[in-house]
Amino acid sequence: MAMIKIAIFEDNREQRDALSAVLNAADGLGVVGAYNSAHKVTEDVETCSPDLVLMDIDMPVVDGIKAVAILRARFKDLRIVMLTVIEDDDRIFAAIRAGADGYFLKQTDPERLIQGIREAMEGGAPMSPSVARRVLRMVDGARDTKQNNEDFKLSPRENEILALLVKGHTYKRIASDLNLSYATVNRHVSNVYVKLRVHSVNEAVALAVRKGWA
Repeated sequence: MAMIKIAIFEDNREQRDALSAVLNAADGLGVVGAYNSAHKVTEDVETCSPDLVLMDIDMPVVDGIKAVAILRARFKDLRIVMLTVIEDDDRIFAAIRAGADGYFLKQTDPERLIQGIREAMEGGAPMSPSVARRVLRMVDGARDTKQNNEDFKLSPRENEILALLVKGHTYKRIASDLNLSYATVNRHVSNVYVKLRVHSVNEAVALAVRKGWA
């Protein structure tokens, strides 16, 4: 199995070094870049060519949410996971709208974070439990202002897959649950991206939540 290459953007040196040590010790993971600022985020990512970026929110010069938006515009297939102490609703959805693929709190157990990194690489949208609960509460609130998604012309299968993405299922689990190939699920998700005009699983999930579709 190919190593998952990870870049870390974290302005706290102790946290950055500790996270690097944890990830480098994990089977199949390797840190290829660790940076104390995102002010050269495009150049840094081009230099180290990671598969996934772990991004803090509160950093000097360029904050993490803006950095995510910059990266998403330039690197469509790059996986980006937020790693932060901040869990307020506005920041969570700002990160998702910017194109983040996952959202973990810094106090997350290392093993869960490592699992989340692998889930993100498989197409999932991993989150810390407390963040996931906030998202579910937002889903419940969104039902009161439910809007129709027919204008986006999603097929029944695409709607079914979108609903499973909202539940946090990975592509692999969706393929198993629906008796489809991984490639077929990936093709349906790509179609959902095009129709919803989004660029990541979490953007699609955020839109579904805001519209009350799932």
